[in-house]
Amino acid sequence: MSFRLIECTPDAHAAAVRDIFNDAILHTTAIYEYRTRSLDTVLRWFGDKARGRQPVLGALDDSGQLCGFATWGEFRVRPAYKYSIEHSVYVHPQFRRLGLARTLMRELIARATTAGFHAMIGGIDASNRESIVLHEQLGFVHAGTIREAAWKFGRWLDLAFYQLLLPGRMRPTED
Repeated sequence: MSFRLIECTPDAHAAAVRDIFNDAILHTTAIYEYRTRSLDTVLRWFGDKARGRQPVLGALDDSGQLCGFATWGEFRVRPAYKYSIEHSVYVHPQFRRLGLARTLMRELIARATTAGFHAMIGGIDASNRESIVLHEQLGFVHAGTIREAAWKFGRWLDLAFYQLLLPGRMRPTED
């Protein structure tokens, strides 16, 4: 199966993004949320991404179905964190374990490097071995774990942070 990487747009992809988010919310610990997202919520999310010049990179299959997406956002809102970003990647359940997350992540890393970021950070549920292995294979290292950070599905969840240092800007500024 082949995939084509694209820039997701709200008009063309909001409903599919919502469905992928909602599956992750309802069935996984990839998102520490309880309530599914509405189409309006996802449209606002797309607007926030556009205002922040944050990509929403998607992967389409041969039929044009959105199979997964990846993005980044601010790691923290204070100006001194401006060279660090937190990323996320989600894959439709039908297309998991086909290398799609790896493909999306490689492109996201390349774009973050080109954009001049220095640190790319992922918050991963500590029991999500597949995501941890993927991140380690891409060069991410464990940066710490917050024990019992969230409660979902009747149990405490540990949040592990994985970090990749990028070439980024050689001379950061404090402006």
